[in-house]
Amino acid sequence: MDLLKSAVDAVTGQLSGLWPQTPSEKPVLIDGKLRPCQWTPNCVSSESCDIVHHVDPLAFSGEPNLAWAALKELIVREGGTIQDEQPKYLWSTFLIPVFGYIDDVEFRLAEDEGVIHVRSAARFGFYDLNVNRARVDQLRAALIMALKE
Repeated sequence: MDLLKSAVDAVTGQLSGLWPQTPSEKPVLIDGKLRPCQWTPNCVSSESCDIVHHVDPLAFSGEPNLAWAALKELIVREGGTIQDEQPKYLWSTFLIPVFGYIDDVEFRLAEDEGVIHVRSAARFGFYDLNVNRARVDQLRAALIMALKE
């Protein structure tokens, strides 16, 4: 299995050079909220109101700092890389195997709401085959399990 993973990583590494590696500007909060999705269907956000882009936030109960710490561990475990962390804000990236696409995944801790808002978007292309929506759903389920332990 390690041989297969090494082969996929090698191909991904070669192909990833064909697409942008970093956003033109570092993602940031805008007026205390995650950036809105563009019109393309390759982005989801818990702060979006439209049906194409909306996804539920990551809910938690209990201590917000425990949920935030668990989320950071999950990002790394699920193959993401934390690029920047500010108070109540986190920017991570995920590399899509084989194709080498990079997705930017941002989080905003809303302690008073008991949620972590999330935005997951492909940097390149028009349609992402619901990869970003599936990633958020997977992170949500993993966070629920991690917080039960």
